[in-house]
Amino acid sequence: MIESLSARRSWRGCSIALSVAVSSSAIAGFVAPAHALTTEEILNYTAPDRQQVLEAGARREGKVVIYSGMIVNQLLRPLTEAFHRKYPFVDIIYWRGDGNQIAAKVTAEMQANALMADVIEGSGLPAAAGGPQAVLPFVSPLFQSLPKEDIAADRTWAATRFRYIGLGYNTKFISKDAAPKTYEDLLDPHWKGKMAWHAASDASGALVTITSLLATWGREKTEAYIAKLAKQDVTPLAVSNRQVVDQVIFGEYWIGLGISAHHPVISASQGAPSATVLLDPVPSLNDSIQVVRGVKHFPSNPNVDPSPALKMLVPRNAGVPAVLLTPEILEELTARSAELYKRYFR
Repeated sequence: MIESLSARRSWRGCSIALSVAVSSSAIAGFVAPAHALTTEEILNYTAPDRQQVLEAGARREGKVVIYSGMIVNQLLRPLTEAFHRKYPFVDIIYWRGDGNQIAAKVTAEMQANALMADVIEGSGLPAAAGGPQAVLPFVSPLFQSLPKEDIAADRTWAATRFRYIGLGYNTKFISKDAAPKTYEDLLDPHWKGKMAWHAASDASGALVTITSLLATWGREKTEAYIAKLAKQDVTPLAVSNRQVVDQVIFGEYWIGLGISAHHPVISASQGAPSATVLLDPVPSLNDSIQVVRGVKHFPSNPNVDPSPALKMLVPRNAGVPAVLLTPEILEELTARSAELYKRYFR
């Protein structure tokens, strides 16, 4: 597993996504023995015959549509292909985009009364896609193996993947010993004009960095720090998180801030001059899965380790504190982060 780094949680999204997908696919074709159930009742069905009943409905419907932030070749395609092998009677149609793109697409479909998505998966979706009123609560037998904090209190989302945000650097220009180890180190004049970050969304880069500091340090300390960091001439890039790392590898910049910690490590395994540092606190994002209200059709296994090459990027394995930026925290603090960013970096 490449995108999901949390120890013992790498395939969490697969299991929950498949469980929810079967439920979603069962909705249109489902008829309970005693009475026809509503969509909400189907999604929360917990009787002993749950699996058999849902599979029967899924056979009649035969289709489910998922919008996801998973990288297609790394996870989304293998996931859907594995699902189809297990449930050959259900076809999965997927579309890939980041959290903001998924939210915009779902919102447009809802406004046009032409909803196509059944299940959505990605980061920052609960707030971006309209909040609890736009999605439905659901259950999965796999919830029993998940930590409480990985499931929304109202069961409108469940964590599928975890992404840890760090600092990536070019090893041609910076040695391991010389690389910044703390946020304070980034203020060294030596790094002025040599750093860049993604500045277009709250799922990485500038905003997620500022949000994690707000959640940990509070407003006063965070604003004082951001004011100093702004003097370092950090370059804002209107490209993806991954492309920030690519530009660091190409030597356009020495350091990429707020990047997905696994990207430099994966690139290094393929010969690129790149490495990662986890700064305290480590922003931790939980991508989640949800069922869209108005669904027409119709995480995780905590016992799977990440690959050995990525294991030390899990903060608790590296001995570095992490701050979990849940959807609720992102909703609460992102606007404040954007305000600070605009004040000091634009």
